[in-house]
Amino acid sequence: MATARAERLVNLVLCLLSTRQYLTAERIRAIVPGYSDAPTDEAFFRTFERDKAELRDLGIPLETGRNSAFDATDGYRIARRDYELGDVDLEPDEAAAVGLAVRLWDAPELTAAARGALLKLRAAGVDVDEHAWSAVEPKVRTTEPAFAPLLAAVQSGRVVQFDYRRPSSPDVRRRTVEPWGVVAWRGRWYVVGHDRDREAPRCFRLSRVQGEVQAVGRAGQVQRPPDIDLLSFVAGAQRETPPSTLARVWVADGRAQGARRRGKVVDRMRLGDDWGDVLELDLHYPESAAGWLAGYGADVVVLEPDTLRKTVHEIHLDVVEQAGEAS
Repeated sequence: MATARAERLVNLVLCLLSTRQYLTAERIRAIVPGYSDAPTDEAFFRTFERDKAELRDLGIPLETGRNSAFDATDGYRIARRDYELGDVDLEPDEAAAVGLAVRLWDAPELTAAARGALLKLRAAGVDVDEHAWSAVEPKVRTTEPAFAPLLAAVQSGRVVQFDYRRPSSPDVRRRTVEPWGVVAWRGRWYVVGHDRDREAPRCFRLSRVQGEVQAVGRAGQVQRPPDIDLLSFVAGAQRETPPSTLARVWVADGRAQGARRRGKVVDRMRLGDDWGDVLELDLHYPESAAGWLAGYGADVVVLEPDTLRKTVHEIHLDVVEQAGEAS
């Protein structure tokens, strides 16, 4: 579903849910953003009929009726008694899942559109139910810049191209992907689709997408396979043991026993006035390893790979900067 169409449907639902009256198609055309752009009456009615069918397919109870016997045409509204859920009893784990979802859904774009629709309803003299505002407010928040363009590409069925940084490597490669969906797993966002470069299904973590995402080709080219479970695909791909990265670190004598238990001593080395051992660490997740290695401070110095060394150094600089601001 295109973004403009989604916003129009949200506005339509909010309009019909917020009024106790039946609204005719012509009045809806004047009130709901997205319909006034129709070039002809025929184009508007075609769009409106599609939207009504879409709402019914989504299970939204669209009522048809007239406000009085003197009305010449039918109008439309959504009865809140049929639209809203009744009381729901949740188990503790279900309540926790709902709490996580509430924390996730939050973005101002549709909020602004919905508020604009309410103002226009009041200006047109429509009786607005003040309590309806809390019933419809679908929103999503993510800090990943790639989220919005990838979601738009999924909805329009377009191929995307983006630069992608591989795990445990500074290398950035261009990817051409037929996106099937964007899902969250364990606090991270992934796009799942067919990787044209590898000729196989793949998932890509959005935080590793570099620069802008470009949609290429015409809309409708990409179709999601009906038998694929996107979340299971991401979970399965992430559970596979990633290729390990061999890191070499210097550890001061008598210090950082936790790091020593994870590594193997391969050499002796002097840094400044202090002697220590050179350890080899086999890391499957160098990005997360940077945090606990940095926690040892000056007792552990990363020698290689260079990307891990720089990451630990940046963490140390951030700590020093925060300490300076606190003082």
